[in-house]
Amino acid sequence: MAIGKVIKRSLSFEKRSASSENEVRKGYFAVYVGETEKERKRFVVPVTYLKHPSFQQLLRLAEEEFGFDRSGALTIPCSENQFMEMTSQFR
Repeated sequence: MAIGKVIKRSLSFEKRSASSENEVRKGYFAVYVGETEKERKRFVVPVTYLKHPSFQQLLRLAEEEFGFDRSGALTIPCSENQFMEMTSQFR
């Protein structure tokens, strides 16, 4: 299965209604990836990623950076390239 089919990046320049932009299919969840707010991009990933030790490490980084009291979407503080490289190895 191609990584492009598993991870879907939400492109900000696409015209979508607010409701369809926030929709996430059952079995998936949305995360924002990027080291700065300006660089952040939205990804929709399968919940099965939660069982991978590498993804769990990313979640620990997010906790250290932002804590649990943060409101809004889950944000992972790494580059898009690092995220894509890591998740492309998940099976």
